[in-house]
Amino acid sequence: MKTQPILPARVDFSDAAAPAAPEFGDIYHARAGAFGQARHVFLGGNGLPQRWAGQARFVILETGFGLGNNFLASWAAWRDDPARCERLFFISIEKHPLRREDMARAHAASPEPALAAELLAAWPPLTPNLHNLSFDGGRVQLLLALGDVRDWLKTLVAEVDAIYLDGFAPARNPAMWDGYTLKLLARLAKPGASASTWSTAPAVIEGLSAAGFAVEKRPGFAKKGRMSVARFAPRHLLQRPAARQALAPAAREVLVIGAGLAGAACAWALRREGLGCTVLDSHTAVAQGSSGNPGGLFHGTLNPDDGLHARFNRAAALATERALAELPALPWLQRGLLRLEAERDIARMRAQIARLGLPEDYVQALDAEAAQALAGLAHGRPAWFYPGGGALPPADYVRALLGDTPLRLGRRVASLRPGGAGWRALDEDGALLAEAPAVVLAGGHQSQRLLQDLAPDLALPLTRQRGQISHLAQATPLPALPLAGAGYALADGAGGLWCGATSQDGDDDPALRPADQRRNLEQWAELARLPEVPEAALSGRVGWRLLAPDRLPLVGGLPLGPQGREDQPRLLPRLPGLLLCSALGSRGISWAALCGQVAAAQLTGAPLPLEADLLDAIDPARFRVRESRRPTRS
Repeated sequence: MKTQPILPARVDFSDAAAPAAPEFGDIYHARAGAFGQARHVFLGGNGLPQRWAGQARFVILETGFGLGNNFLASWAAWRDDPARCERLFFISIEKHPLRREDMARAHAASPEPALAAELLAAWPPLTPNLHNLSFDGGRVQLLLALGDVRDWLKTLVAEVDAIYLDGFAPARNPAMWDGYTLKLLARLAKPGASASTWSTAPAVIEGLSAAGFAVEKRPGFAKKGRMSVARFAPRHLLQRPAARQALAPAAREVLVIGAGLAGAACAWALRREGLGCTVLDSHTAVAQGSSGNPGGLFHGTLNPDDGLHARFNRAAALATERALAELPALPWLQRGLLRLEAERDIARMRAQIARLGLPEDYVQALDAEAAQALAGLAHGRPAWFYPGGGALPPADYVRALLGDTPLRLGRRVASLRPGGAGWRALDEDGALLAEAPAVVLAGGHQSQRLLQDLAPDLALPLTRQRGQISHLAQATPLPALPLAGAGYALADGAGGLWCGATSQDGDDDPALRPADQRRNLEQWAELARLPEVPEAALSGRVGWRLLAPDRLPLVGGLPLGPQGREDQPRLLPRLPGLLLCSALGSRGISWAALCGQVAAAQLTGAPLPLEADLLDAIDPARFRVRESRRPTRS
C-alpha cells in the first residue's frame, strides 16, 4: 500500500455540543449527543449488544473514527453487558485523526471519562499505520487504520460482523460514500454481517445494494427522521485467499517451540487471545540462543519512499512500545535512541521527514549540537532521534512476555507428527513430549531441522550469522542514550559499556576473538569520536542470528506442497494448525511483539494487525513464489 502523510484534523470547538470540521463544513455528531447517536444509529442499527452475546469474538468495522465516540460507546456497552462476547475487535479508519491535545479537549466532558482517559493514554503517533491499541487486558482491541478509506478497505485482512458507516455527509465528503468505496465492504463482510448509518442518501442506498447488502430504512436519531440499516446477503460470496484462512480456528491450546524472543512473544499474544500455551525449548533456561545478549536496541526506521521495510519496522517499533506499556516493569529500560547520520546533512534529513509527514513522537531529525546534548558525547554528527525506541535486557523481556506460561525446558523436539489432538511433538526416541491442536515453530535454528522434515519443498534461503559483542567494564565517556550507526553502544548501568556487533555468515566459532573485539571497539571509538581506540580485556558474548536474504522475518503458515497458484503467497494453501515465526535476525526486540500478534491472529482468525502487502512481505512462502517467477533455462 502506498502511504501518504497523515494530515491531522482541525477541529472547531466553538459549539461545545457539536464540534465541527471547517475543511468539510460539517459537524462530527448530532447536537443531541454523540453517545445517544452512537447507541441508536450504530449499536441499535446493528442489533447490538444482543448479536455479540456469547460469541468468542465479534468484529466491528467503522469507516470514520472521528472523535472516537462510537468506539467508546461500543466499549462501554460491551463492559456493561454480562452476556458480552469474549473479545471485541473494533477496526476504524480515519484519514484525518485528531492530535492528542484535541482528543483530550473532545472528551473533557465525556459520559465515559475513565474509558476516554484510557483511549487518550493509548493514542498513537499519527503515522500511516494500522495501530493495534489494546484495552481490558487485550479483550478489547482497537485497530486504528490511519489513511484513506479506499486504500485501507482494499488491504485490511479481517472478517467483519458489523459495519458502522460514519463520516461527514455524502454531499461534503463523497469519496467516503461512493459506489466503489461501498463495494469494497464486500471483501471484509461475513455472510449475514450488518451495517448501519444515519444517511439515507439515494447514492448510499444504491451503493450498498450493489455491494450485496439488503437495505431498509428505520426511524433515525433526534431530528433526523430516518436512517439506513442493511444485511449482507450477496448472490455470490468472495473466496478468501487460502493463506488468509485461520490455521487453527477451533484450537484452545497451542504448543510453542522456542523460548526466545519469538516464542515468548507468540505465547504472550496467544494468551491475550484467550488460548492456553505450553512452551518447549531444548535449553534448560529461557533466552539462551539469539535472545541471550545482556542488552539490545529497539527502534523504527525510515526511508525516502516509505517502502515495505520502513513501514514494517515502524509498525513493529510502535507495537513494541505498546507491549512494554502493558508488561510488568523490566529491571532496566533505556528510553529514546539516537541513530547517527553519516551521509545526509540536517536540511536533507528534515526535508525527508517533512515529505513523509512523520510526527515528532515517532522520529525527529536533530542537528549535531542537539544530538550531542542528548547523547552526552561530542560525536559531531546529526542524528535521527526515536523517542519511542531505546534499549532493554532481552532475557528479562522474554520472561515478561512469558509471564506464567507453562514451560517445558530441556526438551528437544526431534520431530512433529500429525495425529491425536492435532500435532504431536516427539523426542529423538519417538517418545511423546506434548501434543496440541496447533504448533508455532519459533525456535530459530532449532526449527530448521523440523522444517526440513515438515516442508521439504519450502527451501528457505536462510543464513546463520555469527555475532560477537564486546564489554568494557569501565568506559569514559558513556552515552546518555543508546547509540546506533556503524555499530551500536549502550551503557550497562554500572559504569561500563556494551558495543558491537560483528556479523559473519556461516561462522560457527563460539569463542570470543580478539580481532572481533578490536573491530567492535573501533566502531565505538568512531561513534563517540574518541581520540583513540580504547583497550580492554577480552570480554563479551557470541551468538547466532537467523536471517532471510530480504532482511524481513518469516511469519505465517507452511505451504501445503506444490498446490494452487504460485504467483502470490496469499494464494498458496497451508498445513493446518502449523505456523512459523522465525528469522528475526538482529531486530528481535523490535520485531517480536508484532510478529507474535500476527502469528496469533493467523492461527485464530482474528483481524490481522498488518495490511495485506506487509503480510505477503513476511510470508514464509514468498521465496517459493519468487523462485516460481524465475525464467526456466532450456
